[in-house]
Amino acid sequence: MDNNFRLQVVFYKSNSGTEPVRNWLKKLDKEDRRIVGEDIKTVQFGWPIGMPLVRKLEKGLWEVRIQLNGRIARILFTVHTELMVLLHGFIKKSQKLPAKDLKIAKQRMAILGGKNE
Repeated sequence: MDNNFRLQVVFYKSNSGTEPVRNWLKKLDKEDRRIVGEDIKTVQFGWPIGMPLVRKLEKGLWEVRIQLNGRIARILFTVHTELMVLLHGFIKKSQKLPAKDLKIAKQRMAILGGKNE
């Protein structure tokens, strides 16, 4: 692997060993997965990066803003040391970030102790 990346990307893993973002990605079609992967790679190699691709939500929590074919996806992540931890992924259905999706990411971040900047 090329060591020019600024962050190593890892999936949040629950206590039961599941990786919710990886499982969500597997449900997307091949083209959507490709687009998501490209955007994550852009963040990985370009960190720190801002709008329009990445928006800071609050201390230690960001979203990757992904434009799919006719849909919008979001991946919420935290940065823990040199790791970009993918906490939660979803298809966005409204303008506003759904409170339940933000809550999921914040709970997972708290489990990690990931209040990093």
